[in-house]
Amino acid sequence: MNFQQKLKELSRNLYWTWQPEMIDLFRDIDPVLWREVNHNPVEFLSRISSEELERKADDLALNARINHAFHHLKNYLQEDINWGRLNAAPLHAHPVAYFSAEFGIHESLPLYSGGLGVLAGDHLKSASDLGVPIVGVGLFYAQGYFNQKLTENGWQEENYFAADVNKLPMEKAGQDDGNPLEIRVDTLSSKITAHIWSANVGRNKLLLLDSDVASNSEQDRSLTSTLYGGDARTRIRQELLLGVGGLRALWKLGIEPGVLHLNEGHSAFAILEYARNLMEKEARSFDEIREKTAQKIVFTPHTPVESGHDRFEPQLIEETLEPMRHSLGLHPSKFLALGRLEPENNQEHFCMTVLGIKLSHYTNAVSSLHARTTQKMWEKLWPQTPQHQGFLNHITNGIHIASWLAVPLDSLYTRYLGQDWEKKLCVPDTWKGLEKMENDEFWEHLQAPKTQLIKFIHRRVCRKCGTARRGNLLMEHEKILLNPHTLTIGFSRRFSEYKRAFLILSDLERLDKIINNKEKPVQIIFSGKAHPANKQGKELLQQVIKVSKDPRFIGKIVFIEDYDINVARHLVQGVDLWLNTPRRPMEACGTSGQKIVLNGGLNLSTFDGWWPEAYDGRNGFGIGNGYENADPNKQDETDRKSLYETLENTVIPMFYDRNGEGTPDEWITYQKHAIRTLAWRFNASRMVKDYTRNAYLPAIGGKTSSYQ
Repeated sequence: MNFQQKLKELSRNLYWTWQPEMIDLFRDIDPVLWREVNHNPVEFLSRISSEELERKADDLALNARINHAFHHLKNYLQEDINWGRLNAAPLHAHPVAYFSAEFGIHESLPLYSGGLGVLAGDHLKSASDLGVPIVGVGLFYAQGYFNQKLTENGWQEENYFAADVNKLPMEKAGQDDGNPLEIRVDTLSSKITAHIWSANVGRNKLLLLDSDVASNSEQDRSLTSTLYGGDARTRIRQELLLGVGGLRALWKLGIEPGVLHLNEGHSAFAILEYARNLMEKEARSFDEIREKTAQKIVFTPHTPVESGHDRFEPQLIEETLEPMRHSLGLHPSKFLALGRLEPENNQEHFCMTVLGIKLSHYTNAVSSLHARTTQKMWEKLWPQTPQHQGFLNHITNGIHIASWLAVPLDSLYTRYLGQDWEKKLCVPDTWKGLEKMENDEFWEHLQAPKTQLIKFIHRRVCRKCGTARRGNLLMEHEKILLNPHTLTIGFSRRFSEYKRAFLILSDLERLDKIINNKEKPVQIIFSGKAHPANKQGKELLQQVIKVSKDPRFIGKIVFIEDYDINVARHLVQGVDLWLNTPRRPMEACGTSGQKIVLNGGLNLSTFDGWWPEAYDGRNGFGIGNGYENADPNKQDETDRKSLYETLENTVIPMFYDRNGEGTPDEWITYQKHAIRTLAWRFNASRMVKDYTRNAYLPAIGGKTSSYQ
């Protein structure tokens, strides 16, 4: 196999997305083109001729690096002794099927909108590293979510695109005769056909259903065109295809899953398909196999926000699910009762989350506080007696460290924690080596990612304004835009009212004094999208843009347009302080703050999501005291006051308190303590291990072991 074939092999497995040496390999061939193709190696290689690639390989002496990367991938895929082999043997015969409406694996594969998708991507990657067999199941959105464009007055506009599947690392599943494999899902009004795309994510697979098939109606062909697009009828048909079609796709490919893990309620119809198949196999009624079905289901609801749970009118349920209902042998009223809090209430809509909770044996929240909130939110679904309080479990989310860690920190950790530190992430003692690290060395390694962030913002601003003005813009921005020596705060969220992007902007006179302090200045970087249908979210975003254009804040409060994984990676690796201001208890977990920790940043957060489990007084900063006021306006005022006071009296003085060498010793003490106390707990390896031990193996009838 020649080096060009090896590069192609590397590009076809998304393992490269968390391997810096492989990323550098593609970037070094042509840095400009690498950026132009949004870091997509498949498209990258398609745009370089064989002759040019040959010349580049010779000029840059790449052959040895290509061989090393290729053998690294092969060794990774062929490793036969790992955590999954030793602890999850039954899953190798019958893997976990992980259903999610979105998967955020890399910016070049735009199948995500935000945190839910990134969590799903991190879950697949960490499972691969551990050797836990998981098959991801989702939809192929040819037009993705949307590209964000802001008008002059700061209003968000959505631009959609058409992905070229020939330039993505996916293969269409085919039959022996060369024709594509097809699955079909029936509704009362039509039969939806879909093809199956497959992508390699390390040792695991991601299957994506595509309804753009000639035999479908025009409406059904566009079902999988955009993520979270269309009306309720489009949404329910998407979810039917995801759940029912996804499970049929697995069977079509000869995969018999041992566990169905449903990431949010979007895929809950998969439970009905599993039940239907079991009824057919065993010639038993729905009531007789209901319990057996539930034993195979792991259900993870996320959002505590009412509007985040899909609900459908009874008529729409009947129109879409009548063939399924008929197969299950259920009367319409009994079928609708599966998705109702009050089974006899004929006016109640059918809720996907209710269906998931009712028909799963293992339901889990994604943080300890979220478990309390979820328990209260759905309290009608289980008896309110002390012995039943454990019915709802919680497994706190974590991040895939290799995907989010800045390269300079990776090399530093390897030096002080050992060559195999990434295989011992979840062992607290692994992180003891941080104590040997000199403060000035640690601080020095943090400066490169911060500088890279600022350069990245320069490029984004220049790209938006046009290359004709590039020179003038750079001259202007070097004077007024982001200083690498200034305390830099990051805020990157979906723009929704409860996340309160406005909190730090609520007193502009006070903010002016904070940001423009000559001795201790502050700068803030915002990014994020509002859902296309969320007018209030767009207005909040517009408010941020308006403030950034205030003469007092120009070049010091910056908004990065068109948020994606690439933007997120630059932010979490480069900022000093991560600001998180959700109105408690509305945040399910909030993993962005966990990404900050690994990169030496500190969190300034309300006590919501994961932060109540994490904060110990010396590993970051808290806003408020966790008190929940029934009046949201009063809670906002309390938190606003605490936010400003904490910034002025604690955060800013600590950051600028320097020793004779210019190093902030107390700040670094907090940074090291944050890494030492949080990194081993809030990572996706620990998360996947928890799911394997507590949910997957019990569902498949396996046993856990004590092996770490």
